[in-house]
Amino acid sequence: MKAALPLLALSLALAACVPATTAPAPAPAPVARPVPAPARPAPAAPPTVSPNTTWIDAPLTPGAWIYQDFGPGNGKRSLFSDPDNTYYFSLSCATGPDGVQVQFDRTGTPSKRYLEMTIRTETAQRALTGERFGSQMIIAGVPASDPLLDAMALSKGRFAVEVEGEATLILPSYAEVSRVIEDCRG
Repeated sequence: MKAALPLLALSLALAACVPATTAPAPAPAPVARPVPAPARPAPAAPPTVSPNTTWIDAPLTPGAWIYQDFGPGNGKRSLFSDPDNTYYFSLSCATGPDGVQVQFDRTGTPSKRYLEMTIRTETAQRALTGERFGSQMIIAGVPASDPLLDAMALSKGRFAVEVEGEATLILPSYAEVSRVIEDCRG
């Protein structure tokens, strides 16, 4: 047993000479690279309704209604424009020889003096004779008592405005539409 003691001491001495193992250094964390912001898309033209899609299923024309009151005796209107304030359509009161009318103004580039303007709702459809006004406007109108106006205000949340040669507008029938109709009816 005494002979094993020097051998044990030698083993311990050799073990003390071996350097302690250290854990490997951790790999550096990956550097996060900033993601470039997506480019802002150009404003889209009003969506066109393909022949295989009915207007009631087509997407709404991007934009919003704005109600404008020009003060006593100066009229009121509801204006529909896109997010970049490009004006597409409006309803306003107009007094003429036949009494009060609701006038429809549609922007566009009319190719002739008289064009057909069709208003489509869930329950009614009417082809009106639109007239070019200036170089970028088509106007038409109906008497303030016309049932087409009620159909526009209550049409399953939307109605369509079609003018020959122009993209179809699919417009939401929001409160601004009803408000002008009621203003015209007094």
